[in-house]
Amino acid sequence: MEEKQEEAAAVINMKFKISIILVFICSFSFSQQIKTNDSTSTYKKRVLETTEVDFLMSYYQQEGNHASVTGGIGNEKLTDITPTFIVAIPLSDDNVLTVDAGISAYSSASSSNLDPFDSSGASGGGDDDDDDDDDDSGVSSTKGSPWVESSGASAQDVWGGINASYSHSSNDRNSIWSANVGFATEYDYTSIGFGGGFTKLFNEKNTEFGIKAQVYLDTWSPRYPTELDSYIEANQNLNNGFFSDIDILNQSGNIIDKNGSDIWSPLNTTLIDDKGRNSYSVSFSFSQILSKNAQFSIFLDLVQQSGWLANPMQRVYFEDRDNYYVGNASNIPIYTTKQNTGVFQLADDIERLPDSRFKIPIGTRFNYYINESVAVRTYYRFYTDDWGLTSHTASLEIPIKFGLGKFTFYPNYRFYNQTQSDYFAPFDEHLSTSEFYTSDYDLSKFDSHQYGLGFKYTDIFTKFKIFNFGLKTFDLRYSYYDRSDGLQSSIISAGFKFTLD
Repeated sequence: MEEKQEEAAAVINMKFKISIILVFICSFSFSQQIKTNDSTSTYKKRVLETTEVDFLMSYYQQEGNHASVTGGIGNEKLTDITPTFIVAIPLSDDNVLTVDAGISAYSSASSSNLDPFDSSGASGGGDDDDDDDDDDSGVSSTKGSPWVESSGASAQDVWGGINASYSHSSNDRNSIWSANVGFATEYDYTSIGFGGGFTKLFNEKNTEFGIKAQVYLDTWSPRYPTELDSYIEANQNLNNGFFSDIDILNQSGNIIDKNGSDIWSPLNTTLIDDKGRNSYSVSFSFSQILSKNAQFSIFLDLVQQSGWLANPMQRVYFEDRDNYYVGNASNIPIYTTKQNTGVFQLADDIERLPDSRFKIPIGTRFNYYINESVAVRTYYRFYTDDWGLTSHTASLEIPIKFGLGKFTFYPNYRFYNQTQSDYFAPFDEHLSTSEFYTSDYDLSKFDSHQYGLGFKYTDIFTKFKIFNFGLKTFDLRYSYYDRSDGLQSSIISAGFKFTLD
């Protein structure tokens, strides 16, 4: 399986390299055609004067103790590297084509524990077509832990996505039509998205109204916790397949009789029954320039989701069902602590959530330019949905320019808090009589603080050319994120904007 994932990652990388090369070739040919046409036509100011290429790169890492894959406890260590190219091409005076292509290569301790039972576990291989089954790998020494990263195939993966958008501006630049289409893929899902929008400017461009509609059609290629998948494929017989040579322990640490009445079995023997997950959204925005120093905007989104909205990788444990384990009995009393390095609790079920969700975020921005050097940017958003979750977000950024305005330093701060979803409970606190349940701490009650610094160079090296590309801007950012449930993360990102002459 790991070899297949490496091959898939290589294919994704190659596809995006090819797409980027094609975009560069297209941008060069378009620019040459535009220059030729301009020499024989009346001058008209373009929406975009020349092709622009953005290269963005970010590195993200996090630590935490509430991994959803292992039921709300466990190692959440994750790293992610995301290179992205964005190419904006002026097709004519009024039309712009933008192509956004990128990949996200990550490693995740949490995802690796889809199969926690060492590298020989069910997710690590097998003779069938299911990546999470291995009927002949069980051994009596098998063990795992939610606190120890497994070497299974799910430990790392590559996400890839590409999006193309087209915009057309009217002659007076007061109306803008746009359309977009995109595709994304990861090892357990694919997504197709498309949409369109319209923006209208009034009052000498001091007032702006926009509307946008977007559709995402996603398809799961589900991966399941290895013990659940193996149990079903063994026809619910603990003497067959993966479990045939593995000892199962009860709460007291004693080996159970697999033919007796005191045995482990999951609550449900059916997993995903709908591989679709679709999202439909309509967005409204209004912006008003209040004075030469102040600008205000407000936005509203209406989002409807339908299909399988739960994550099939995430385990759930019930308070009213007996616990069973694989591994070292001596670690059972310390199961929920990091000292547990050798025993894993068998899941009662996967996360199950309603097949629809309606979301309403509404927000506002207010920007005030104190003088040529200092500005204040503020943001607030209120969010609510029909899963019982509400949240508040507020942020502040203060850009400070110096060096004739070509250098900008911008400290920023973001505060967020949310209520608990109706369907959330911590590890081993759900009841099996519930219809819906999750131990994903993203749906728990928490607040968070994010502190950031940014530094930007503008129009410094445009005279310096590399293959007709001039460096227009360079942007470097760092943010630190701290969540009240113990999750901590940091991200550093850099952006380069080039123009093509």
